[in-house]
Amino acid sequence: MDCNNQEEPSSSPETTNNRRTFLKLGAAAMAAPLLLGSRPSAAKGGRDDAAEAAAAAIIPPSPKTTPWQEELPRAWTPIKPVAPDSFAPEPTEAADTSGGECGRAAHPRYVELIQDKPPLYYDMRAKERNDWLFHPDYPPQTIWGFADGKDGPAMIPGPLFVNRYGQPVLCRIYNELPKDHKGFGTPEISTHLHNLHAPSESDGFPGDYWSAHKVGPTFGDPEGKGAPGTFKDHFYPNVCAGYDEVNSDPTLAQYAARDEQGRMIGDSREALGTLWYHDHCLDFTAPNVVLGLAGFYTLYDELDSGDENDANPVALRLPSGDYDYPIALGDRRFDASGLLTFDQFSPEGTLGDKCIVNGKIEPVLRVDARKYRFRLLNSGPARFYALYLVDTNNRVQTFTYIANDGNLLPAPLKNQSSVVLGVAERADIVVDFSKYPIGTELYLVNRYRQDSSRGPKDIKAPGERVLKLIVDRQPARPDYSQVPDKLRELRPLPSVKELAALPVRRWEFARKGGVWTINGRQVDVNNPRAQIRQGQGEIWELVNPSGGWMHPVHIHFEEGRILSKTVDGTSVPVPVHERGRKDVYVLQHDSTIRLFMRFRDFQGKYVMHCHNVIHEDHAMMIRWDIT
Repeated sequence: MDCNNQEEPSSSPETTNNRRTFLKLGAAAMAAPLLLGSRPSAAKGGRDDAAEAAAAAIIPPSPKTTPWQEELPRAWTPIKPVAPDSFAPEPTEAADTSGGECGRAAHPRYVELIQDKPPLYYDMRAKERNDWLFHPDYPPQTIWGFADGKDGPAMIPGPLFVNRYGQPVLCRIYNELPKDHKGFGTPEISTHLHNLHAPSESDGFPGDYWSAHKVGPTFGDPEGKGAPGTFKDHFYPNVCAGYDEVNSDPTLAQYAARDEQGRMIGDSREALGTLWYHDHCLDFTAPNVVLGLAGFYTLYDELDSGDENDANPVALRLPSGDYDYPIALGDRRFDASGLLTFDQFSPEGTLGDKCIVNGKIEPVLRVDARKYRFRLLNSGPARFYALYLVDTNNRVQTFTYIANDGNLLPAPLKNQSSVVLGVAERADIVVDFSKYPIGTELYLVNRYRQDSSRGPKDIKAPGERVLKLIVDRQPARPDYSQVPDKLRELRPLPSVKELAALPVRRWEFARKGGVWTINGRQVDVNNPRAQIRQGQGEIWELVNPSGGWMHPVHIHFEEGRILSKTVDGTSVPVPVHERGRKDVYVLQHDSTIRLFMRFRDFQGKYVMHCHNVIHEDHAMMIRWDIT
């Protein structure tokens, strides 16, 4: 069954485009002093590709920096829950607008999913900070970031969440960004927790942006009648996909993830581990993320328990605690004075020529001589990474690849030498530093060469060194961590016959009229391009008809399984690390990816978009609904 003709008739996205035009023109006057090589906003259907490429080329490179001047902390300190009585007003299923909350939609299935287990409460705030140091050679400067509570400073990345499946979370996010700011970005936010199986009102839908002064066209109830406010409560149930299936199909009970009370909370084969959150404000995701609005969210369960000394025989005992270390990479560009710059008006955006690692340029991380789990994230906005671990003589070192896009693989991939990450892709790897003498220096290098925001061109050694690792001491206690030969089981795909009977939707990612489009159209957050019955399975075909750019495509809420890939019309093997569950699918030049998706447990509005968020901001996104 072909669903391509089931899209709604084209409607005028008047609200969206009016807001887009107003904000971008209004921002232009404020941003001009901070936009190096700034140029007029590209009108819809305006500049051609050659003109955009020529304009992008005039941006000078960032000033040089002396490497290895700052050290990253040896370990992360997670954000801590707050006492329930510290929240005023008390969290409620419906928005408490009288207490200052913005008028969001009510949390669906809230009472059912918290049952007798109250959620953990977190207080996080989007703030401005004026003294962030990307590198000692650059001046202290203004960033936006998330902070731990009222008194915490904005950080890049934001606070690290460490939670467990079966333990619901209520995260109160305050928006304290300045209304009348100068420079790029916009002070409205819509925080997306990528790729939690979360209800629509807490997913960070781009049109649901809000502040104390403004809300987006889709915010609030289904008619978009939300009210501004100083905070928004996000409900993260921390259940696995397949919650309804395991509670209704006795044959799936053996695969059920369970909470401490033994209640089934979804299919354990669908559990994720490495997630991240970032701003998703319509038209301004890229500049807001460039300013710093992103962070990590990790989840554990009985299998991936977060305890390398776990006595439970099913626990994997992967490296844990201080040795479970998230690493976010992102591309940034700085002007001649060393200040962060970004062109939010051009569909080409600004490709960063400096890589920040956890908010720092060319930092050092000191490690113990033992195994580490590194959670690698490409936080964007536009650069791809081909990461290698090398010694001082650029000799490639090996590691074990255990997870892709936050999902543990069925089995570890041993003796790997590289990790390739499109924007928003993640990879968990285990590096054993015990095989190196104390004093050994290693480097994480990027060997992708890329000179435009459209994608990389090739891989070439020796590459750019982005992180220095120094093995400087023996661990204080024995290393009991391991990487077993089996990790997380995959749920079998439907049979060939069952797949052939599923609806098929084709989505073409292309350039049209100077903007990035899907199926020839710009985003309209007010109208769904697909309406899918809850519980339905479908096949989606993602198509890139061009040889001029690449698109890391992200589908919110549900993960998929790649069925096939073609490049230039020829079938190519699916890489081993991509044969598990994924939420980002990198469309290479002239390629098609065919994938299987299920749509379960919640109803509401979600999006699919290119996670090169420059493309997303310039209209390469669609809304789809579960009904």
